Amino acid sequence: MKKLAVIVTHPIQYYAPVFKMLHERKKISIKVFYTWGEGAQQKFDPGFGKPVTWDIPLLEGYPYVWVKNTATNSGSHHFRGIVNPNLINDISQWKPEAILVFGWAYHSHLKALRYFKGKVPIYFRGDSTMLDNQTGIKSLLRVLFLKWVYKHVSAAFYVGTNNKAYFRAHGLAERQLLFAPHAVANERFAESRKTEVDQLRKNLKINKDEILILFAGKLETKKSPHILLDAFLKLNMPHVHLLFAGSGELSGALQKKAATNKNVHFAGFQNQFYMPVIYQACDIFCLPSKGPGETWGLAVNEAMACSKPIVASDKVGCAVDLIKQSNGITFRSENTAELTAALKTLTADKTRLLKMGARSAQVIRNYTFLSIATAIETQFTQH
Repeated sequence: MKKLAVIVTHPIQYYAPVFKMLHERKKISIKVFYTWGEGAQQKFDPGFGKPVTWDIPLLEGYPYVWVKNTATNSGSHHFRGIVNPNLINDISQWKPEAILVFGWAYHSHLKALRYFKGKVPIYFRGDSTMLDNQTGIKSLLRVLFLKWVYKHVSAAFYVGTNNKAYFRAHGLAERQLLFAPHAVANERFAESRKTEVDQLRKNLKINKDEILILFAGKLETKKSPHILLDAFLKLNMPHVHLLFAGSGELSGALQKKAATNKNVHFAGFQNQFYMPVIYQACDIFCLPSKGPGETWGLAVNEAMACSKPIVASDKVGCAVDLIKQSNGITFRSENTAELTAALKTLTADKTRLLKMGARSAQVIRNYTFLSIATAIETQFTQH
């Protein structure tokens, strides 16, 4: 079999299942090079404000190596956090016919792009968009730099409409782009956890006929959880509740502001195994991000897999692809009035929410790990 080397910083729950699937399907041979190094297993997540170790298996069923990382401050949150003196040699010794790079904005990843250009085809995976574009000389210089970066790429896998537009704007031709949608473990999220869901709502004192709005993710500025809280407080509907599942820099301020409202709940950080219960317990999922950097919003995939209607801002990268009139509402970011109106519309009829949730489940069925694996196999075997 032809060999594909994969360069990625650390095990990620949205990518590891794809690597396992590629290995099991045996159409190509893969080897994953984790550039953060073994320390990634006990990584500190600055967004959650705590060390995070996922409670689902991310290293089973495919070949991988931990690449030695000599960075003083290791991590995927900055360019100099990934420094691998042996990466190029390690990959060269394995002799792949092509290389798939996840993200260029790390010292060793960019170095690998430059070194292997012209030696083997280089495929790229990233989800950047132009939703946060600025104007001025700095923006122009960044566009020129990115066009130079992507000249090293033979082909790129885009996740959706906004990501494709980004690649096109930075020099990649239509023939170099292949759709490989962002995906989550749809089956795992859709599997009924009714007993646990009932217990969670009981613990929160939310009756069956009441409505629960959910925010799940890092409580950080770019995700604008405070906008959601403001909109919810303006609703002032006794039968509607709001749950924040996550941790981060805004946690204290949000709890302080909501202290007198018994319908606002905080669940703190929840690990991957329990997250389907959180999503299934809600009636509406909201991602009010203002960015910059909400390039997709995979929590939306997870909520849709649990058959939930979606409310999201227009700065959420996936909104244009996943949110239709039949399954949710998109509002202008930071516009509290629009968000309040959207929540008021949706919370007026719980029966309608069930229909919208069913539509979400239909839409997200096309966003799968298999779609990503097939796209990679197709690109690799045909070129």
